Amino acid sequence: MALEVEGLTTEFPMSGRHVPIVDDVSFVLPEGRCLALVGESGSGKSMTALSLLRLVPRPGRVTAGSVRLGGRELRHLSVPEIRHVRGHKLAMIFQEPQTSLNPVVRVGEQVTEAILLHERIGRSAARKRALGLFERVGIPEPGERFDYYPHQLSGGLKQRVMISMALSMRPEVLIADEPTTALDVTIQAQILGLLRDLQREFGMSILLITHDLGVVNQLADEVLVLYAGRVVEKAETTQLLSQPLHPYTRGLLDSLPGRRRPGERLYEIQGVVPSPLDWPRGCRFCTRCPEVFEPCAEQTPPLAAFGSEQSVACHARHRERQGS
Repeated sequence: MALEVEGLTTEFPMSGRHVPIVDDVSFVLPEGRCLALVGESGSGKSMTALSLLRLVPRPGRVTAGSVRLGGRELRHLSVPEIRHVRGHKLAMIFQEPQTSLNPVVRVGEQVTEAILLHERIGRSAARKRALGLFERVGIPEPGERFDYYPHQLSGGLKQRVMISMALSMRPEVLIADEPTTALDVTIQAQILGLLRDLQREFGMSILLITHDLGVVNQLADEVLVLYAGRVVEKAETTQLLSQPLHPYTRGLLDSLPGRRRPGERLYEIQGVVPSPLDWPRGCRFCTRCPEVFEPCAEQTPPLAAFGSEQSVACHARHRERQGS
């Protein structure tokens, strides 16, 4: 069942005006595929995910666009209907399991309650399912750890609890928001391997939110690069990693440690993501871009196709194509 997002815009009131934090974002996530949303902090990745689930914190709100799952529009569902969709159809692994789990409730009870919230079954049946999920996601001695509090588990085990909770109703689309943040490299690899295995087992789609292109390379089929709330590049993963077109995407890739020799200074993109109140009129990356020229500050570049597997919103690339 495909997730289709078109023209999604989410605004927050700031300084007397409504500012789009997610600005005209569109993508399609086919069944059984993994799409990664990539960008720095403040690029709009997590807010895009919250917008899909209708969990945008007030006073923000989705002001435009369409979100369809299997052809069904989600934006206009009633509150009970969207609550049913969350968990059954769309589920999310939130950042930082330490803050997402209730510190005073045993982890097994938290997963059991999530099941009981969505399904009319007895507590013993819900507990049995939760234990089965603990075992499936690789939590050792699940019967014992079922009664642990979050502070008694390592970061990797807490993340596995969060995955268990998200998978408790076998969702069609799993949104994984920075699923390996704050985990060491070995545990990161285990969590990514687990997500790949679960994707194949359940046939679900994954929307992966990350700033780590190494994670993208291991899990994603396609990549959507966001900058200041807008899509600047979209491509198949292998194509984007081998031939990035947007200067921002190139900067992200050049920043990877593996791109430099030992002892060589790491590359950094100059400047910082501007405040939403100070976004440039045209391309929002123009204040940091090494290829900026006359139209960039005033004209918004369209997201245009370059071949069958890649699109980019960049005046410099459009000029190159016109000149070739």
